[in-house]
Amino acid sequence: MKKWFTASLLVIAAGVGTAFAQDDLIDVCFQSKWFPQAQFVGYFTAQGKGFYEEEGLDVTILDGGTVNPTVQVASGNCDFGTDWIANMLVQRDQGLNVTQIAQIYQVAGYRLVALADSGIEDFADMAGRRVGVWSFGNEFAAAAVFAKADLLSDLDPTVTDPDVEAVVYAFDPALVFPDEVDLASAMTYNELDQIIGLGYPLDVLNVLDPADIGADLLEDLIFANNDVLATDDFKGSGLSGKEVAERFVRASIRGWEYAAENQEEATDIVIAQCGDTCAGSGTTQSPEIHQTWQTAEAVKLTIPSEDTVVGSIDRDAWERSIETLVEVELISEPFAYEDVVDDSIMEAILAD
Repeated sequence: MKKWFTASLLVIAAGVGTAFAQDDLIDVCFQSKWFPQAQFVGYFTAQGKGFYEEEGLDVTILDGGTVNPTVQVASGNCDFGTDWIANMLVQRDQGLNVTQIAQIYQVAGYRLVALADSGIEDFADMAGRRVGVWSFGNEFAAAAVFAKADLLSDLDPTVTDPDVEAVVYAFDPALVFPDEVDLASAMTYNELDQIIGLGYPLDVLNVLDPADIGADLLEDLIFANNDVLATDDFKGSGLSGKEVAERFVRASIRGWEYAAENQEEATDIVIAQCGDTCAGSGTTQSPEIHQTWQTAEAVKLTIPSEDTVVGSIDRDAWERSIETLVEVELISEPFAYEDVVDDSIMEAILAD
């Protein structure tokens, strides 16, 4: 039995024998960061396997491809959400009140990808190049890389003589790579496989990892609207917001752990929710092929080692992300951990 299941054995046992009538389920809204895909395999698995229902929850997972998830949750349009720490804290810096309650991805999946024969072997080689970046708060990952590499980019509108030309595009690398950009933004679980599907196998690519220059930032976390956490009676359920948050996070962790052990089944659950965004690039990447890749890679980020406690927040990694965000001037000053993180949800889950 792998160590990262230890806490969950109690969690799963707590849910066994619990039955809720459909009318008794509490409506919960969860805002994802993108369209349905295996980046969120743990949540879809928790939904598909009935883990949320066992906690008395009827969870709706909202698409996030055209919205800013932190803004959506802070605005009261959803109860909980998932986002990258950069966007969540940039929004906090602008006055939006949300709080992190768990960390799903323990390591970052953001990469920059170039052709091996481009002469781009490290981040310093980006100077004078065109780099494909995203928007909706996802550009902050690229901005951190540029700043850590001591390169100015035109992502900053005050820069008049940029070292790097940032080409903003709509996520699909087929739109720009390799003709319009020298490097493309890519997640290990998504766009990297799409680039492979375009006919560029890994052995003809250079994949640059921001961790090599200390520019990696924590990614998919779970956060909540502060008013949700503060309420004593969540939507008339008689449960506090924190009690509902605990139930949601606990079931989500079960979903992630089940997906890790049952990847084929979990991928099928995702595909049942998929639209056009589930296919990869090229003619050979069906939704089944691409989502199988995604599930495997998402699990690697969530459970990078056998002693991983899914959902736990690594304080050191969190502080490094904050330091980087301040250093690259994406936030004006460091946040205190206690001001933007509520550890009590995970503490209650692990104490069960």
